[in-house]
Amino acid sequence: MSPLAETLLLSLGFTLTAMTLLWGLSVRLRNASIVDPCWGLGFVLIAWIAWYWNQPTDVRGWLLVGLTTIWGLRLSAYLTWRNQGEGEDRRYATMREHHGARFVWISLGTVFWLQGILMWFISLPIQATIVAAKTTNAAAGGLALLDYAGLLLWCIGFAFEASGDWQMARFKADPRNAGKVCDQGFWRYTRHPNYFGDACQWWGVYLIAAAGGSWWTFPAPLVMTLLLLKVSGVSLLEKTIVDRRPAYADYQARTNAFIPGPRRK
Repeated sequence: MSPLAETLLLSLGFTLTAMTLLWGLSVRLRNASIVDPCWGLGFVLIAWIAWYWNQPTDVRGWLLVGLTTIWGLRLSAYLTWRNQGEGEDRRYATMREHHGARFVWISLGTVFWLQGILMWFISLPIQATIVAAKTTNAAAGGLALLDYAGLLLWCIGFAFEASGDWQMARFKADPRNAGKVCDQGFWRYTRHPNYFGDACQWWGVYLIAAAGGSWWTFPAPLVMTLLLLKVSGVSLLEKTIVDRRPAYADYQARTNAFIPGPRRK
């Protein structure tokens, strides 16, 4: 078995085991929402498993693990703080009501194992680059121009995601903004600066991985982008938001959905 196959099987096993334990806790708490704050932590777990199993000494491997850890810990800490005392998210509550008693087992596959597999797949550029550094003895080499381009893109994405979350939290904390739509800061130029920033960070990770020879892992950031745009991000959030916030329709007409740009009249 190749070093990459060993690493992938090991990380997949650890990830699914961790998600199964988390599922068991969700059954006890009757709250599937606990999976959301653990999304970022799952990537951190996978990155460090790959590093520990291969223990590369190159700068690129450390850079990828470090960036993933910063991204994952910040996101998990923010979601834990945001969801505190909120109860089960309406997405999971709707599924629970629809499936009844079967939801316990359905959630294991469609919520917890599915997210675990997605974490594992989207982390492919990190895992492949760490293995490549070990197998090609890349420790002697430094960073290339493509690495710095990826790092710059990651930093831009982190600024959009972290600042966007902070701006929205501050907006919601002001009682004068009840029922209003946030169009301040980054939210003035894109309706979803956090999702745009998230996508930028994973494409930045991919560029660093490509600099290390793992150019073939491009489906990983592509899947993350599609999730953010079409599945659990923009499309899902905007499906019902106009019903809850009528002013959002005007915001949609004036502001780009994803890529930042000037406001339209």
